[in-house]
Amino acid sequence: MTDIIEQARLAKKASKQVAILSNQKRNEILQDFSSALLNHKDTILSANQIDLDQATNNHLPDSFIDRLKLDDKRIQAMADGILDVMQLEDPLNILLEEKILSSGIKMQKVSSPMGLIAIIYESRPNVTADCASLCLKAGSACLLKGGKESYTTSKAIVDLFQDVLEKHQLPKEIINLAEKPSHEETEKLMACREYVDLLIPRGGKSLIDHVVNNAKVPVIETGAGICHIYVDNDANLDQADAIIKNAKCSRPSVCNALETLLVHKDIAPSYIPHILDLLEKEGVKFFGNKDTSLYDNRIQVCDDHCYENEYNDYLLNMKVVENVDDAIDHIEQYGTHHSESILSNNKENVSKFMNEIDSACLYHNASTRFSDGFEFGLGAEIGISTQKLHARGPMGLKEITTYRYLLYGNGEIRE
Repeated sequence: MTDIIEQARLAKKASKQVAILSNQKRNEILQDFSSALLNHKDTILSANQIDLDQATNNHLPDSFIDRLKLDDKRIQAMADGILDVMQLEDPLNILLEEKILSSGIKMQKVSSPMGLIAIIYESRPNVTADCASLCLKAGSACLLKGGKESYTTSKAIVDLFQDVLEKHQLPKEIINLAEKPSHEETEKLMACREYVDLLIPRGGKSLIDHVVNNAKVPVIETGAGICHIYVDNDANLDQADAIIKNAKCSRPSVCNALETLLVHKDIAPSYIPHILDLLEKEGVKFFGNKDTSLYDNRIQVCDDHCYENEYNDYLLNMKVVENVDDAIDHIEQYGTHHSESILSNNKENVSKFMNEIDSACLYHNASTRFSDGFEFGLGAEIGISTQKLHARGPMGLKEITTYRYLLYGNGEIRE
C-alpha cells in the first residue's frame, strides 16, 4: 500500500495536468464518469453489499446503514449529479477584476484552480462521486479519505473513475482514495502542508472538531447539523405539520434534518400532542427538559445537554419557548450555525428571526432539508460550510477555486 504522503505527492503533481485542461475536456471526462457508474452499477452494488454486511455484523445503527447503503436509485442520482456538475459554468479563468495601476501595469484578477483538495468524510459513498466530480470540474486533484466502513464501495467508485482518467491519457492520481482508512493516516493528511492546498472535513461533530482543532493545512469547516424549527404562535399549523414531518422524517440521517423543535408556549398544550401523534407514526422518539415533558408523557426527560445532540436518527428534541426571542436565544446557545427555520405569519417575528440568528441558512415557512448544493443550483456539493471566511452554506465550484493576479507591463520599474 502507498503511504498517504506519497499519495498526496503524486496527486499534487497530477493537479498540474488537470489545471490546464479545457472546460470541454473536463466535461468529456465527467460524462464518462457518469456513464461508468451506470455501466458498472453491479460492481458498485456488490462492493457496497460487502460494506453493508460488515456494518450489520458490527451492529451499527440503522441510521448509519442508511447513509452507507446504495441501490439503483441512489447510483442513478450519483450519475445524474455528475451530469449536473458537467453542465455548470466553467469556474476557471473568469475575469474577476481588471484595471490599470498607477504604474501603468495592467492588472487582471482571474479565478484559478486550488491545486490538491483533500476531503475527509464518513461513510456515505455518494460523497466519493460528488467530491471527485466537483474537484475535477474545478481543475483540481483530490485525495479522498473516507470512513473504513465504506472503503470497499468508495474504492470501487474511485477505480472506475481512475480507469476513465487513464483512457483520457491522464494520470489516475488526479483522483485518489487513501489506501489505509485509519486514524493514523488521517493525522498525516492533516499535517501535509507540503502538498495539500485545502482540507474539507465532512461528517459528525467529533470528526469536524478534531480536524479543525488539529489540522496544520488550510481547512474549510463544514458544520454538524443541529438544525432547529421554531413554531410561532400564529403559524399555519397545517403547513407546519408537513414541514416538520419532512424536515425530520424524509431522511433523518443527513445534516440538514431537523434535530430540535421549538414550540411557542401559547400553542404548546394543543400542538405538542398533535405533532407527537404525527411523528410517532413515523417511528420518532422524543426528548426534552422537565418543563417541556409536562406537555406530553411521551417526551423523555433529559437535561439541557440533550439539545447539543445531532442524532441523525428518528430522535427529536422538544422545547417550549416563551416567544421568538427565547427561540433565538436557544438556537444561538445550542445550534451549529447550519440551518434554522421559523414557521410564522408574523412579519415582525420573521424579520427578527432572519436578522438575529447567525446561521448559514435561515428559512421562513420551509423545511431545512433544502440546505443542499443541488437545491441551491450548485450541482453536487462538496460540503456545507458553517464558517464565515471564504465560504458559507452549501459549497459548489466557486468555493473550491482561488484566484491569481496577472500583471502585464511594458518595462515598468518601481521607483
